[in-house]
Amino acid sequence: MTTPRTLAAALVTALFLAPATASTIQQDVDDAFDQIAAGVAEAGLAPVIAIDHARLAGEQGVDMPPSRVQLFSDPATNAALLAENIRAGLDLPFRALSYAAPDGLAVTYTSADFLRIRHDIGNTEALTAFDRALAAALAGLDSTAPRPVPVDGLSANHGILELRSPHDVAESVARLRGIVEAQSDTVWFGDIDFAAEAAAQGVDLPPAVLLLFGGPAPGGVAMAQFPAIGVDAFCQKLLVYAHPDGGSVVIYNSITALAELHYGASALPHQMLDERLTATFVKALE
Repeated sequence: MTTPRTLAAALVTALFLAPATASTIQQDVDDAFDQIAAGVAEAGLAPVIAIDHARLAGEQGVDMPPSRVQLFSDPATNAALLAENIRAGLDLPFRALSYAAPDGLAVTYTSADFLRIRHDIGNTEALTAFDRALAAALAGLDSTAPRPVPVDGLSANHGILELRSPHDVAESVARLRGIVEAQSDTVWFGDIDFAAEAAAQGVDLPPAVLLLFGGPAPGGVAMAQFPAIGVDAFCQKLLVYAHPDGGSVVIYNSITALAELHYGASALPHQMLDERLTATFVKALE
């Protein structure tokens, strides 16, 4: 098994001791990203956001392997999955990451199987539609075979951190957005109103909003030896949904747990970010 130490050594060799190789892998990542973007358009899916982790981190003085993630959406598929379990919104919409692995270009994505296990989804038709649309988006890749996020060791609610808010969804979202945007090292990428999106599909959901943001510098440090976690940990995803007894529920990913899922190990920056995020969200919801 590759350890974080050997992985780091491989990345240092590839990216810092061989500039020509580093330039080549960046081009490979960019090409794969562009091929996926073209596949998304061809499949009739809607682009949501795209993040160039390494270049954003580099602007903040942090070196990390080339890595680019894109989120894209099919509102009808989202609505069908969310109708069964609103918490599945934490892993929606579609996500695909192109990045530099020790052995070259890699592409990873969140599969329907991941959703099925983590959120106990039993709607086979919706899961099949999810994988079919994702396969269409990834079909144009010509330089590497995409690999799903690992599900070995995954279980229901694995790595999900949860807070209760006394405020309704709208107020909780406003408070969380306000405290996130006040942080000087954090970028706000946007939000998705899943309930409004589902209503347009004729599906009634409780209020539910996904917030998308991230810190290029702390994220770059956390991803430097663990680049694959960029598919689900960066940007940070924060799902706020209505609790049936009043107030709202806030769920988000443990970066430590995701690193261990991808690599079998985690590091201090992951633990520090988990603690920082939790403290920030708790303060916002007081």
